[in-house]
Amino acid sequence: MKAEERGFETLACYQLALKLLRDAYDLAGQLPDFEKYNLADQLRRAAVSVVLNIAEGYGRYHYLDKLRFLYIARGSLDELLSAFIACGEVGYADFGQVAWVRSVHEEAHRSLNGFIGFIRKEATGRELFGDKYIREPEASYDWQSFGAQNP
Repeated sequence: MKAEERGFETLACYQLALKLLRDAYDLAGQLPDFEKYNLADQLRRAAVSVVLNIAEGYGRYHYLDKLRFLYIARGSLDELLSAFIACGEVGYADFGQVAWVRSVHEEAHRSLNGFIGFIRKEATGRELFGDKYIREPEASYDWQSFGAQNP
């Protein structure tokens, strides 16, 4: 498969997020055992959230749906930076590593904002679906058939 055919994988914001993901996993693996389900887990979750939400947003048709996932990715990107800062504050990461993460974060943030601006301008799906989020109709449940009270 050619690089130009890989879609979201060619986005600069995705490539930068992958750099941060690798660094997050490296740092998480070096944290003390008692941080396994705390800071290490949060580092990994935030890093994975960035790349997965960029990919999911890319794969959505309607621009508002795309934007929703890209906004989540942007929030997770900031959460990831904060996790690295926290690691630096408690001595798990050195100044150089946190500075590198800040630099890549800033570049990824700019790139992601640029992609968000492009999606807003392109507005795919606006003509067909308008400017409202596409939602499936609400499901109607007969709670009594499940033997439960309506919540």
